[in-house]
Amino acid sequence: MRYAIYFTPPEHDALTEKASRWLGRNAFSGAHYQDHESFGDVTAEPRRYGFHATLKAPFELSEKHSENDLLTACQTFAATRHAFDIPKLVVGALGPFFALIPQDVHQPLQDFAADIVDYFEPFRAPLSEGDIARRKPQSLTEPQRQNLALWGYPYVMDDFQFHMTLTGPVDEDDRANMTGILSREFAAFTEKPLAVSGLGLFMEKTRGEDFTVHTWLPLAPAT
Repeated sequence: MRYAIYFTPPEHDALTEKASRWLGRNAFSGAHYQDHESFGDVTAEPRRYGFHATLKAPFELSEKHSENDLLTACQTFAATRHAFDIPKLVVGALGPFFALIPQDVHQPLQDFAADIVDYFEPFRAPLSEGDIARRKPQSLTEPQRQNLALWGYPYVMDDFQFHMTLTGPVDEDDRANMTGILSREFAAFTEKPLAVSGLGLFMEKTRGEDFTVHTWLPLAPAT
């Protein structure tokens, strides 16, 4: 069993519905969709994880803690942190991958993500040698290798970049076309704020299975 703490909008939010249909699976309900079957290959990788932005990457529980301990911590965290907006969401490319990302770095979001990484670190079991190898530490920067050793994931703290993944790797020749497709598909949600109003505790029952939403928790009202 692995757990992850992700941002995702609420289950019945219009963006959740739209992105789930684009990816082909809803992580809340488990429903599968054929709306964009022609893009099934390019959405296969993010489909398994469900529509989300990683905050605390997938981890196995420490022997010191139970699932109930983790859930209680999630409830406490959500109740004591306030909702906020990302000022503007856009379609962007992260190398060969496409995602919904903030137009600019938003410091409250960076701080929020760092807070989550630190707060939930006691619940994370140490990475196995296999897990470390899968991250290809030889290809990481020195700060990213330090993050992997300290936090179990390279892309945290100063290396964190919020992104809600929409594709796996896209061939270079197809990227301009994919930019246009995604810009049209998600036009109702881009160039405007995105409310960070809650957190999802996701779970993967066995390695390689789809991630599903265990619990979605609202943050405290915005100040």
